[in-house]
Amino acid sequence: MPKVTYIEASGAEHFVDAPTGLSAMEVAIDNSIPGIDGDCGGQAACATCHVFVDEAWSEEVGGPSAHEAQMLELAEGAQQNSRLACQINFRSDWDGLVLRMPAAQF
Repeated sequence: MPKVTYIEASGAEHFVDAPTGLSAMEVAIDNSIPGIDGDCGGQAACATCHVFVDEAWSEEVGGPSAHEAQMLELAEGAQQNSRLACQINFRSDWDGLVLRMPAAQF
């Protein structure tokens, strides 16, 4: 099972196991990670699970779909490496993935 690190805007780190196939939002909620709300339940309709994918992982994780990109336009502080955690489904070879949460979500 891959491990993922969620990093709060304050720098606090949370290390958790990420079951393959679950979304980064589901794993965050299951582990009470602050800053990830997932108000829409993972439908890419709210941007309350906005994360920044660590540069080292950007290519591996990939970019947003067209619909996701539209939602990210509404997210405060969106950047080139922004994704919705509900749209990132863990793969077994993603051990060590790092996701940062924007300050606006705290």
